[in-house]
Amino acid sequence: MEINRLAEIQASAKQTIRMQAAAIEQLKNFVDEDFANAVHLIAACTGRIVVSGIGKSAIIAQKLVATMNSTGTPALFLHAADAIHGDLGMVQFDDIVIIISKSGDSPEIKLLVPFLKNFGNKIIAIAGNAEGFLANNVDLFINSSVEQEACPHNLAPTTSSTAQMVMGDALAICLMEMKSFTTGDFAKYHPGGILGKKLYLKVADMVLPEENPSVLEDTPVRDVLLEITRKRLGAAAVLGKIGEVVGIITDGDIRRMLEKHDAFLNLTAAHIMTINPKQIDAQALAAEAFAVLKSNNMNQLVVLENGHYKGILHIQDIMREGIIF
Repeated sequence: MEINRLAEIQASAKQTIRMQAAAIEQLKNFVDEDFANAVHLIAACTGRIVVSGIGKSAIIAQKLVATMNSTGTPALFLHAADAIHGDLGMVQFDDIVIIISKSGDSPEIKLLVPFLKNFGNKIIAIAGNAEGFLANNVDLFINSSVEQEACPHNLAPTTSSTAQMVMGDALAICLMEMKSFTTGDFAKYHPGGILGKKLYLKVADMVLPEENPSVLEDTPVRDVLLEITRKRLGAAAVLGKIGEVVGIITDGDIRRMLEKHDAFLNLTAAHIMTINPKQIDAQALAAEAFAVLKSNNMNQLVVLENGHYKGILHIQDIMREGIIF
């Protein structure tokens, strides 16, 4: 591709990003009393949050529903066009309805709002037109207007849909904080995938009882090497007289021993071990263990359970689970 054409593409992409970033920055001016009241209203809701829209706004509505459901606010999606053809029956008396729209003047929206008002449901609008039908016929109005779309013809919803999504995210985050939504709560709703593993997979889940290589301080180096080889974790814990962990011997310690000593048959574990090794509790998250290993440039970590030696956790075991950050 010609250099000039490449430059034009890059310039266009950067301009789109600049325009959207500027529009998002302006949204803070719309975080007003209606926004705060909307957060309080949703937080106090005894039913569900029904989010509706049409066109691109319907896609943003679906995204907001997904975000709310994963952060402790029960929500469901209702397409505005389907609502006036039977799906309105999913809206129950104690539900709150959020309608997302750019203009607020779509025919489907104008049909939907009066029915919802007759049902007695509270309605919150996230819309880009403060003078439109929707803004003037709801209980609370959250302004998401933008000066211009990123589209060169100022037609295709681009910046406006980004603004809608950001205002929806702002609502969801405020609700999380009001409800004191914790990482533990988050894990309940994200049990699958890498994200779920980071939030619930514990060190104890990754250390098998038979994979607990250990030697005593007076164990000959030859036997130490055999123990490390058998357990295939590249290390062995060194235990004291009452079973406490006093050190660790890794493959690296063995190599350094060979570099320093021509004869090592008389050496024991105590001669070559690293004392006071890094340790972690079995109930700690695997993600936490990975952070310790990474920050200390280590491959193995001694695992304790109720203060007693449980095993060795290898960084490769964590990486196989996809926990990398």
